[in-house]
Amino acid sequence: MTSGSGTTSSKRAGTRGVRPGVVLLGLLALAVNLRAALAGYPPLLETVRAELGTSAAVAGFVQAGAVLMMAVGSFAGSTVGARFGRERALGGSVGLVALGSIVRGVPALLPLIAGSLLVGLGIGLAGVLLAGVVKEHLAERAGAATGGYVVSMLVGATVASAVAVPLATALGGWSRSLAVWAVPAVLAVAVWVPVARRTGAPDRAAPRLSLPWRSGFARTVACYQAGTSLMFYGWLTWLAPYYEGQGWSSQRAGLLLAVWTVAQIPAALLVPALAERRRRWRFWSELTLGAGAAGTLGAIVLPTPPLAGPWLWAVLIGIGVGSGFPLGLTVIAWRTADGAASAATSGLALGVGYISAGLGPLVMGALIDLTKGFSAALAVLLAAAALQGWAAWRIGDRPAH
Repeated sequence: MTSGSGTTSSKRAGTRGVRPGVVLLGLLALAVNLRAALAGYPPLLETVRAELGTSAAVAGFVQAGAVLMMAVGSFAGSTVGARFGRERALGGSVGLVALGSIVRGVPALLPLIAGSLLVGLGIGLAGVLLAGVVKEHLAERAGAATGGYVVSMLVGATVASAVAVPLATALGGWSRSLAVWAVPAVLAVAVWVPVARRTGAPDRAAPRLSLPWRSGFARTVACYQAGTSLMFYGWLTWLAPYYEGQGWSSQRAGLLLAVWTVAQIPAALLVPALAERRRRWRFWSELTLGAGAAGTLGAIVLPTPPLAGPWLWAVLIGIGVGSGFPLGLTVIAWRTADGAASAATSGLALGVGYISAGLGPLVMGALIDLTKGFSAALAVLLAAAALQGWAAWRIGDRPAH
C-alpha cells in the first residue's frame, strides 16, 4: 500500500487546524443529500408515467440522465477541487443538488429532466471531492470514514424512498415531493460553510493531476465501480416498479425499496472497517458481492417466495450493493499517495462507474418496453455482478505499484 506519507506535510497552506471530528460531522451532513434526491424518484416513477404520459424508457431516462451527469461531475471533480479548493467546491456541489431539487418542483417533463441533470452533476462532483477530503483530513481511518459517510448517504436514501409517496399525497403532487429535498441540502451547506472557509483554499503549488487512464489499478477499480454502480442504480430505479408489476401497491413497493436501503447501512458501515483491520479487501468484496448476486438471481427466478416474500432478496441485494461502493472508495484511499491522487483516481473510477450506471437503467427500461416484462432487464444486473467479481479478483489484497 502506498501510505501517503505526506499526510501531514501535504496539508495545504489554506488548511487552518480544523479538527478531524468537525470535518467528519460536516461530511456526514453533506452526504445525507447524495442519494436522497435520486431515491425519492423511483417510488413515484409509475405515477409520473401516468400523469405525464411517458414510456418506461423515458421514465428511466430521467434517472439515467441524472446518473450520466454524475459521471460528468466525477470526471471534472478533481479539476474543480484543484481550482477552487476541495472543501469549497464540495459545498457548492451540494448547492447544485438543492437547485436541481427546486427545479424538479415544476410538474412537467422538461423541468423534471433538467432538475435531475443538475442533481446528478452536484452528486458526481461531491463524490470525488468527498474522497479527496477524506484522504486529506481523515487518512488514518479512511475505511471507517468512508463507511460513515456512505451510511449517511443511505440514511437519506432510506427516508426519501419511504416517504416519497406519502409526501406526494400530503403535499399535493409528485413534483412537490421531489422538491422537498432542497431543504436538507441547503441546511447541510450552511453547516459546511464554516469548515470550507477555514480549509478550502486551493494549493496553487500542487501539481494538477489528470485522470489516471494509464494506471492498471485505476482502470480495474473503474471496472469494479462500473459493476457495483450498475447494480445499485439498476435496482434503485426498477425495484419498486418491478414489484408493482407483481401486483404490489406503490406504497408497499416503496417500503420494499426502503428495506433494501436499510440493509445497506450495516454493510456500508461494518464491511469496509472489517476489511481495513487486516487488509482482507478481496475476501470481503467477494463475500458481499455473492450475497447481492444471490438476491438478484432469486428475485428473477422466484420473485415472491412463499415464506420470506421478496424481503429476503431485498436484504441480500442490499448487503451486496451497500458494501460494494464504499469498498471501492476505501481501496482507492489505501493505495493513493495524497488527496489529489485519491481525487483523480476516484474521479476516473466513479466517472466510468456512473456511465455504466446511467446507461443501465435506460437499457433496462428499453428492454422492459421491448419484452413486456422484467426478466431480460434484470439479467443485465447479473452481468454487472460478474464484471464486479472479476475486477475484485484482479485488485486483490496486494499494494498497487
